[in-house]
Amino acid sequence: MWQSLKQWQGTVTAGLILMNLPAVAANVELDPASTPAGYVSLLLINEAPFPGERGYRSEEDSKAAMLAVLWVLHCRALAIPPGYTQKQVADVSSRSVIDVMTAGGVKGQVDGFYKDSSGNFAAVARVHERVNYLLSVANQGQPGKMARLLNHARDLGRAYFQGGPAGRDLFAELRRIGAVPVTGRSYAWMTDVRGFDPGGAFVRIPDGDQGSLGGNRFYTLEKKK
Repeated sequence: MWQSLKQWQGTVTAGLILMNLPAVAANVELDPASTPAGYVSLLLINEAPFPGERGYRSEEDSKAAMLAVLWVLHCRALAIPPGYTQKQVADVSSRSVIDVMTAGGVKGQVDGFYKDSSGNFAAVARVHERVNYLLSVANQGQPGKMARLLNHARDLGRAYFQGGPAGRDLFAELRRIGAVPVTGRSYAWMTDVRGFDPGGAFVRIPDGDQGSLGGNRFYTLEKKK
């Protein structure tokens, strides 16, 4: 009886100590934007809505948007379909996703991402300001949606330079949209607002094929005859 009582007292004491421990705070650290993985992650964060922002639907939707954007970059660099040149699709001739991101300068293929006069990776101030704000919010309390989304972008960037996109391409098997034969995969994205359209041979992927993710609309290409 005495031994059982002592064991019970020890259990209660341990429980009280655990109850008084401080909550574990989030400690999100992104890779430097001067590195390829960090620069890609910066773009993925920039292109996906976070809780409280316009266009945010869910954590899963924003994560899917990040991966879909990464697949666009990958396809523009390494998976140009028959009948097209990379220059036609991506305005660049390179197998580097960084070159794809920065093609055309500040207002080029990816708005706000460019290389400076010394060839360093660069992004306009608003991109860094928003990411710094998201980091500050994410690190104020226990790990939550903000922290998980930031970490997801970071991990996608890291994984890409080790073995490519870490997840399947949602649009790889698309072969027809309405009456239009298409190549499959996606080769562009834009803010999902009526009136925005890349034009040319790009074909809007409809909602039924998950073409709207994270407030962005994704586009495939018309198949060449």
